[in-house]
Amino acid sequence: MENQRVTVFRKEHFNAAHRLNNPNWSDEKNARVYGKCNNYNYHGHNYDLIVQVTGPVDPETGYVMDMKVLSDIIKEQVTDRFDHKNLNLDTEEFRDLNPSAENIAIVIYHLLREQLDPVLDLKIRLYETERNFVEFPAA
Repeated sequence: MENQRVTVFRKEHFNAAHRLNNPNWSDEKNARVYGKCNNYNYHGHNYDLIVQVTGPVDPETGYVMDMKVLSDIIKEQVTDRFDHKNLNLDTEEFRDLNPSAENIAIVIYHLLREQLDPVLDLKIRLYETERNFVEFPAA
């Protein structure tokens, strides 16, 4: 059973506010492109985050990765950082980066990637709403 790769998933949740806005555009263009997401006073989402880790099963533990360790990393790197925050105003990551779902997923990926063994593959799925979600990296 050597070299068999398995994928494990951890689901987490955080709430955050944001405003989609390109400072290089006029107010009219921002309103046209982003609609309600450009609300001057921000708006919020209940984000669902699914972290997918793929790798070999450790013959000693039977784990791809200890899920408690993964949970702790997500808490430290993502939920403690973004939960109940205004992404535009309260976080360094989005001070100069438009906090679209796409950009949030990319940022989360890089925050987590640094914490994981390089032998493990990582994929982020972020649900902004029940019907709208993004994945990074793309398939």
